[in-house]
Amino acid sequence: MDNNKIKLSITGMTCGGCAAAVKQALLTVPRVSAVEVDLPTKTATITFSGAAPTSKELIDTVQQVGYAASLSD
Repeated sequence: MDNNKIKLSITGMTCGGCAAAVKQALLTVPRVSAVEVDLPTKTATITFSGAAPTSKELIDTVQQVGYAASLSD
Protein backbone atom coordinates (compact mmCIF):
# COMPACT_ATOMS: atom_id res chain seq x y z
CA MET A 1 0.00 0.00 0.00
CA ASP A 2 1.28 3.46 -0.82
CA ASN A 3 2.30 5.60 2.12
CA ASN A 4 -0.33 8.18 1.21
CA LYS A 5 -3.25 5.76 0.93
CA ILE A 6 -5.50 4.04 3.42
CA LYS A 7 -7.83 1.19 2.46
CA LEU A 8 -11.09 0.52 4.27
CA SER A 9 -13.46 -2.43 4.09
CA ILE A 10 -17.04 -1.19 3.96
CA THR A 11 -20.06 -3.30 4.89
CA GLY A 12 -23.62 -2.50 3.92
CA MET A 13 -23.03 -1.13 0.42
CA THR A 14 -25.39 -2.75 -2.07
CA CYS A 15 -25.56 -0.34 -5.02
CA GLY A 16 -23.87 2.48 -6.84
CA GLY A 17 -25.78 5.01 -4.75
CA CYS A 18 -24.28 3.49 -1.61
CA ALA A 19 -20.79 3.73 -3.07
CA ALA A 20 -21.40 7.34 -4.11
CA ALA A 21 -22.62 8.26 -0.61
CA VAL A 22 -19.50 6.73 0.98
CA LYS A 23 -17.24 8.51 -1.51
CA GLN A 24 -18.88 11.90 -1.00
CA ALA A 25 -18.69 11.55 2.78
CA LEU A 26 -15.02 10.56 2.78
CA LEU A 27 -14.15 13.50 0.52
CA THR A 28 -15.29 15.85 3.31
CA VAL A 29 -12.57 14.59 5.68
CA PRO A 30 -9.70 17.09 5.99
CA ARG A 31 -6.56 16.16 4.00
CA VAL A 32 -8.42 13.58 1.86
CA SER A 33 -7.62 14.36 -1.77
CA ALA A 34 -9.26 11.41 -3.57
CA VAL A 35 -11.47 8.42 -2.86
CA GLU A 36 -12.00 5.30 -4.96
CA VAL A 37 -14.88 3.08 -3.87
CA ASP A 38 -15.01 -0.44 -5.31
CA LEU A 39 -18.51 -1.83 -4.88
CA PRO A 40 -17.72 -5.47 -5.89
CA THR A 41 -14.92 -5.77 -3.31
CA LYS A 42 -16.67 -3.48 -0.78
CA THR A 43 -13.56 -1.36 -0.27
CA ALA A 44 -12.64 2.30 -0.32
CA THR A 45 -9.12 3.52 -1.05
CA ILE A 46 -8.51 6.95 0.40
CA THR A 47 -5.65 9.11 -0.88
CA PHE A 48 -4.53 11.94 1.36
CA SER A 49 -2.06 14.78 1.25
CA GLY A 50 0.06 15.79 4.19
CA ALA A 51 -0.54 14.08 7.52
CA ALA A 52 -2.80 11.06 7.35
CA PRO A 53 -6.34 11.37 8.67
CA THR A 54 -6.88 8.99 11.56
CA SER A 55 -8.59 5.70 10.87
CA LYS A 56 -11.17 6.74 13.49
CA GLU A 57 -11.98 9.90 11.49
CA LEU A 58 -12.51 7.86 8.34
CA ILE A 59 -14.51 5.07 10.01
CA ASP A 60 -16.71 7.55 11.90
CA THR A 61 -17.41 9.41 8.65
CA VAL A 62 -18.53 6.20 6.92
CA GLN A 63 -20.71 5.32 9.92
CA GLN A 64 -22.39 8.74 9.77
CA VAL A 65 -23.81 7.86 6.34
CA GLY A 66 -25.07 4.46 7.52
CA TYR A 67 -22.34 1.92 6.74
CA ALA A 68 -19.78 0.03 8.80
CA ALA A 69 -16.08 0.29 8.07
CA SER A 70 -12.79 -1.16 9.24
CA LEU A 71 -9.18 -0.95 8.14
CA SER A 72 -8.51 -3.35 5.27
CA ASP A 73 -5.47 -5.62 5.17
